[in-house]
Amino acid sequence: MKRQISFGQALATVVGTVIGGGVFFKIGSVSHETGTPSLTLFVWILAGIVSIASGLTVSEIAAALPVTGGSIKYIEYTYGKVWGFLFGWAQMLVYFPANIAALSVVFGQQFAVLFGFPTKYAILIALLLALFLMSLNFISTKFSTRMQSAMTILKAIPIALIVIFGLFNPAKISVNLLPLSSGHNVSFWAGLSGGLLAALFAYDGWINVTNLAGEVKEPEKNLSRAIIIGLSAITLIYVLVNYAFLTAIPFKEIIDNQNTAYLASLKLFGSLGGKLITIGILISVYGAINGFMLTGMRIPYTLAKDKMLPFSNKIGRTNINTGVPTISALIILTVSLIMIFLGTFDLLTNMLVFVMWTFTTLISIAVVILRYREPKLDRPYVVPWYPIIPIISIGGGLFIVISTVINEFWLSITGIGLTALGLPVYYYMKKHNQQN
Repeated sequence: MKRQISFGQALATVVGTVIGGGVFFKIGSVSHETGTPSLTLFVWILAGIVSIASGLTVSEIAAALPVTGGSIKYIEYTYGKVWGFLFGWAQMLVYFPANIAALSVVFGQQFAVLFGFPTKYAILIALLLALFLMSLNFISTKFSTRMQSAMTILKAIPIALIVIFGLFNPAKISVNLLPLSSGHNVSFWAGLSGGLLAALFAYDGWINVTNLAGEVKEPEKNLSRAIIIGLSAITLIYVLVNYAFLTAIPFKEIIDNQNTAYLASLKLFGSLGGKLITIGILISVYGAINGFMLTGMRIPYTLAKDKMLPFSNKIGRTNINTGVPTISALIILTVSLIMIFLGTFDLLTNMLVFVMWTFTTLISIAVVILRYREPKLDRPYVVPWYPIIPIISIGGGLFIVISTVINEFWLSITGIGLTALGLPVYYYMKKHNQQN
């Protein structure tokens, strides 16, 4: 693949993929878990700190190993082929399809509410959106990245207006960060862990830009810069947006309400303005789905190039005219369409966060392992304040994984089970490749 993605396009992919539905539609789930405005706001700050620490840590290995396949190759390089394959399998079967499906579902729901369609048409709208966006990604990689850059600029408009009007809202409700407390029927640690799991979906997606490492110009410099600058800006934006929501409408109306962004927009901008802002939010979700499609279609392609999937000779091809891995894209699309029918927004997002953070934590640990195993490895970028930043990243990741197993046991078992389904495929293809 050609190195045709600039720093600006890589940064737009980070910001455009991360800022999607989560910041607008996850506050209802976060508030349900925490039970108080103070802990809700704190969870958004903590999720940002953990994500930035992980971004700073993973950027070291991303700069040292700028290869197509990104995070899959980091796992493989450190732990062996079977672990790299399982990460790719989990991304192909769970992570990217669940992200695309969850965002398409919430887009369909909000689109139906905004324009007065019966709610039964929400799934149809979601299906049509996924099909339409994937068809655009078939045009070319350059077209997709340019569209992503345009979507990133457009989604900044509703976010900026929500933040500005929220901060200067004369009728805003008082919200204080301290003292921290959880709801009456929720223990502090349960509220913190549940809220953190929900909030991290909104920060999810930044690591996917590493899948484009083989196509980024000067990846040893531009990849780490895109991740770090993007995540820092996103954290500030998320805290301000959620502060605006919490001060615009009563907390009891936010709890478990996926229409919080719509209600807050109506309160801040009036009926017409609220609807226009909601259209801007839908554009933001649209851009996030495009980002996940752009990066996700590289996963089956990467596995196929290593001859680790059945029919690898077909899946591992790119279109001779556009450079798009067409068969790989169709695999991601097919699983996404199935998930649109089967899952709810919160179920899909919680499962993908659990699976993704399991492997993201392994990548952070890999940075420490490679420091000892290969001290002479060329590292154009090194994580600052080592080992403090990696400890925050690893500790935060372990907290998320362990608390999910404790608090949402069957969800975690489902994620582990779907990932483990890749083992028979791996050993079958390994035997097949040895015979040939």
